[in-house]
Amino acid sequence: MSAAPTPRAYRAGFACFVGRPNAGKSTLTNAIVGQKIAITSNKPQTTRHIIRAVLHRPDSQLVLVDTPGLHRPRTLLGERLNDLVRQTWSEVDVIGLCIPADEPIGRGDRFITGELAELKATVLAVVTKTDLVDKKRLAEQLLAVSELGEFAEVVPVSAVAGHQVDTLVEVMTRYLPESPQLYPDDMLTDDPEQVLVAELVREAALEGVRDELPHSIAVVVEEMIPEGQLTKIYADLYVERPSQKAIVIGHRGSRLKAVGTAARRQIEELLGTRVYLDLHVRVAKDWQRDPKQLRKLGF
Repeated sequence: MSAAPTPRAYRAGFACFVGRPNAGKSTLTNAIVGQKIAITSNKPQTTRHIIRAVLHRPDSQLVLVDTPGLHRPRTLLGERLNDLVRQTWSEVDVIGLCIPADEPIGRGDRFITGELAELKATVLAVVTKTDLVDKKRLAEQLLAVSELGEFAEVVPVSAVAGHQVDTLVEVMTRYLPESPQLYPDDMLTDDPEQVLVAELVREAALEGVRDELPHSIAVVVEEMIPEGQLTKIYADLYVERPSQKAIVIGHRGSRLKAVGTAARRQIEELLGTRVYLDLHVRVAKDWQRDPKQLRKLGF
């Protein structure tokens, strides 16, 4: 009589994706969780808050921690973001270093690989955006990446095409420690709703704005008031200069109206209720360089 297979030990732990800005980290997080949790935008530096997404599987629980991209800081905000990134890296079990398939490996990738070499986490290389290259180019990139550093595994994925996303989850889970469940079954993220709402408003405000604005917008949700099937949300968008305020508001308020409409749709999806969204644009002079303002805006 053959023995029954031993059940796999339950594993649970924390993982994060790192990489230079725009390496596809947030898009990958969203694809894995199947819900829009980390904001995505084609502007670098859009993720500022660490958002955890919890992936429940029968034999494991993978908690994804979203971090800003590590970059060479030019402002106090930049330095704080980098500190936040390093702190997160030191607390996770598995790190996926994201490197796009369609761009040559650069100084930024080497810099981050060097930083990761000092950590005790398991480091995987994740070659993202594989849908943008042909097989030959992908093979060359996989080889180049494997020579970049000591990785436990190299996994090619396309979050947009949904290719190999499940394989990546499987691989990441394999390196988690044996552990009881960390979060209850129904939990998708431990981030307060107000932060998620602020991020959705910020994402909508960044879409289509000229390049000088990405770092200069912060959003603070002042109040969220649920009234039956309706949630009333009052939020302030902060910019650094009056000229930026004019850009965000647009001609006769047209731009701000579009921002409100786009954000409201996303927020309604997130909260599952109808939403009344009241947005105001305010100027907080040079807030990225002022410690007092940074604290007020939640950094």
